[in-house]
Amino acid sequence: MSELPQPPGAARPGDAGPARPFDASPAAIGVSLAVAAGSALLGLAAGYLWSLVAPRALLVMASHGAASLVQSETTAFIVADAAFCLIMLAGGVVSGTLGYLLGVRRYGPLAMAGVLAGALAAGFLARWVGEQSGLATFHHLLATLPVGAHLRDSLTLRASGAIAFWPLAAGLVAGGMEAAATRQQGRHRSNVGPPLMTGPGDGPPWPDGNPARQPGKAPGVPSSPPRLD
Repeated sequence: MSELPQPPGAARPGDAGPARPFDASPAAIGVSLAVAAGSALLGLAAGYLWSLVAPRALLVMASHGAASLVQSETTAFIVADAAFCLIMLAGGVVSGTLGYLLGVRRYGPLAMAGVLAGALAAGFLARWVGEQSGLATFHHLLATLPVGAHLRDSLTLRASGAIAFWPLAAGLVAGGMEAAATRQQGRHRSNVGPPLMTGPGDGPPWPDGNPARQPGKAPGVPSSPPRLD
């Protein structure tokens, strides 16, 4: 039994499907820029959230314009960095999911670049917004409070590498969703059905599976006359 020849580009069992072409159309560029800008705006909100939930070390005025820690073994700095890391991971998951649904699923690599660029910008913006929040008030208190007065320290990210958590999470989420969709499409193509089978030789397949009803032959008539001895 021989298989019918398959047309060029036909999917075979186990194939993951053809690679997605690079789409640089105006629509793809616009969506990619929108995804990057949306991620950056999400970073502004994340920085404000960090400034609200992160603890700040308690200081005491040692002299005019100078303050020192009340407790040298405070855990406020560690907790503030840990809160920033968690916010970066959550922001990356959100921006990666939305970036895939709104851009990568339809426009492919260019939208993925927008997801990563926006995620990196979001990490830096989140740090900047968090550290700037309340900074002017802190400097004003530092310059006006008397010796012995207490105040809260300004917020500072000491683990600078935590900024990378946002683009890392966004890339893993968006890339993982794209890989899962590609595998599912490959399985769908491979499960379309088995190839058509032909009868002996290169002739067309039997119309109804009955070899006695082949075109050009009457039922019950042998294909060649009997030999006479």
